[in-house]
Amino acid sequence: MWRALAAAAAVAVVVVVAARPAAATDPYAFFDWDVGYVTAAPLGVKQQVIGINGKFPGPTVNISTNWNVVVNVLNDLDEPLLITWNGIQHRKNCWQDGVLGTNCPIPSGWNWTYEFQVKDQIGSFFYFPSTGLQRAAGGYGGVVVNNRDVIAVPFGRPDGDITIFIGDWYNKNHTDLRKMLDSGKDLGMPDGVLINGKGPYRYNDSLVPAGIEYETINVDPGKTYRIRVHNVGTSTSLNFRIQGHNMVLVETEGSYTTQQNYTNLDVHVGQSYSFLVTTDQNASSDYYVVASARMVNDTLWRRVAGVAVLRYSNSRGRASGPLPDPPQDQFDKSFSMNQARSVRWNLSAGAARPNPQGSFRYSSINVTQAYLLRGTAPVTINGRRRAALNGLSFTPPETPLRLADAYGVRGVYSLDFPERPPRGAPPRMGRSIINGTYRGFMELIFQNNDTRMQSYHMDGYAFFVVGMDYGEWTEDSRGTYNKGDGVARSTVQVYPGAWAAVLVSLDNVGVWNVRSENLDSWYLGQEVYVRVVNPEDTGNKTEMAIPDNALFCGQLHKYQKQQTPHHKMGTSAAAAAVVGNRVAAAAMLLLAGAVMLSP
Repeated sequence: MWRALAAAAAVAVVVVVAARPAAATDPYAFFDWDVGYVTAAPLGVKQQVIGINGKFPGPTVNISTNWNVVVNVLNDLDEPLLITWNGIQHRKNCWQDGVLGTNCPIPSGWNWTYEFQVKDQIGSFFYFPSTGLQRAAGGYGGVVVNNRDVIAVPFGRPDGDITIFIGDWYNKNHTDLRKMLDSGKDLGMPDGVLINGKGPYRYNDSLVPAGIEYETINVDPGKTYRIRVHNVGTSTSLNFRIQGHNMVLVETEGSYTTQQNYTNLDVHVGQSYSFLVTTDQNASSDYYVVASARMVNDTLWRRVAGVAVLRYSNSRGRASGPLPDPPQDQFDKSFSMNQARSVRWNLSAGAARPNPQGSFRYSSINVTQAYLLRGTAPVTINGRRRAALNGLSFTPPETPLRLADAYGVRGVYSLDFPERPPRGAPPRMGRSIINGTYRGFMELIFQNNDTRMQSYHMDGYAFFVVGMDYGEWTEDSRGTYNKGDGVARSTVQVYPGAWAAVLVSLDNVGVWNVRSENLDSWYLGQEVYVRVVNPEDTGNKTEMAIPDNALFCGQLHKYQKQQTPHHKMGTSAAAAAVVGNRVAAAAMLLLAGAVMLSP
C-alpha cells in the first residue's frame, strides 16, 4: 500500500477526492501546481512560456457541481503571480478570485493555496495567470464542471470529452510585450495562432515552416464527442471550424443552450463553448481543425491561423488541400453579430439544479442600477498610453480593495464611478469603483467606440446577454432586448462601433472585477470593480471570512509572515520535499476514508 501511495504522490498532478460520508460534506479535489518557465518553440522560435508542472498548457481541473477545489500553487516564476478562474463564481468567496483587486500576488518563490467550491455550477471554463500580461505566455488550462449524477443532461452521454485551447500568439516573451505597451506602442499583428499550445499543421508550405509541432486529435468513427473550445489568446477573435463536420452547440460558460448546428462559430477572446461533434465522415484522410483570425484584413493576416488535425482511427491519409472556408467576408460584422444573437438559453434544461434554467425569468425583475460603460481606443493620460472605461483608467492599488475594506484602510478607492460617460471631461487615471446594491438587479451596457473587437468579462457572476447592435446605445435600445431566452454567461463580445447589454442579479457579496478580456486593453487600465456588500451580515452568512492564509501587501504588509523562497532549493531536495509532503497527505486522507485518483 505504501509503495502505491508513493507512486501516486509522485505524479505531476495528484487529485484526491475525499468522500467523507460521515460529515456529509461535498467531495474535495486536491492539486499541487508548480508554475514556472518552460522553453518551447510553438511557432518555430524558441521562447519562454509559462507551464504548470512542466506542461504547457496546464492540467485540466475535472470536477463536479459543488465539489471543493484545493490548489496549492508554487510560484516558480521570477515575478509575482495570481491565478484567476474565468467563469467560476466563487460564491461568497471573492478572496479566491485571483485578481489584484481582491488578492495580493504570490511573490516569486512562494506558495499559496486556493480553496473554493464550485457551488451550483456546471460547464466549461478555464484558468489563467491574471497579472502582467502573463496569459500571453501561457499558464492556462481547462476547468470542467460536470453535472451531478442526479441531474439530467439535455443530450446523450458523449463517447469522449475533448478540450481545445485556441489563441493568438507572439514570438516575443510576455515581458517584451509589456515593455512595448509601457513605451506607448501597439502589440501589432500576432505571429500566429496556437491550438493546445502547438503551432499549425503544414497545410501550406509557404505559410508554415517545416518542423512545427501540431496538435492531433484522435477519434474513433461513428462516435459523438463533446468538444470544449476556449479562446485564451491576447486580443484576436477567432473563427473555429472542423472540416466536413457539423458542430452542435450545447453549452457556453455554464449555461446549456438551445441546440443548433454550426459549420463554424466565432469565438471571441475569453469565451468558452462546447459542441457535440459526430465522427460520421468516410475517413478518406485526416480533417483540418481551424481557428483563424476574424474582423481583420484576410490578405495581411493569412498566416494568423491555427491548424490542427482530426484523425480517425481508420484514417487513410494525411490532411491536404486548402483549409475549409471561413465566413465569406472577414468584415461582414452583421454575419458575426447575427451568429452571436443565435446563441440562446435552453429554458427547459436543468443545469446545476433540477429546476429548469428558464424558471429564472429575468425580464420580470426591475432594474435597480444601470451603467453605460464606454470604451475607446487607447489615449494619452499623464504622458502614458492608457485604456479606459467612461474616461477612467484603473490603476490597481498596492492594497487590494477587499483587503482594505476588511482592515478599515481608507483612501484606497472611491465609490463614485460615473453611471454614464462624462461629457467634456478629460480621461484620467484613478481607482473609482461601482457601488453595487446587494440583491439589486444591474444593467451594464458596454459601448465599444474602438475600431477593433472587445470582449468584456465579469467575475463572480453569470449575466444575461439581452441585446447587441451597431451604433450608439440609447434608452430606446431597451425595446430591442431579448426578454425571454438571453443566454447567461460571463464574457460578452462587443463589436467595433456597437454595444452589448447584459443584466446581472447582484446576489454574490464581494468585490468583483469587470474587465476587457483583451489583454492589452486590460493591462492598460480598461477595467473596473463592482463592490457588493450586505450591510446586515455580521456573521459571515453571505460572505466567507478572510482566509487564514491570506497574503498581505501594500499598507497591510506588516501582517505578512515571510516564506523561504522554495525555488532556491536544489532540484533534488525540492522534489524530495514535494513527494514527501504528498505521501504524508495521501496517507492521512486514505486513513480518513478518502479515495485517491490520478488525473
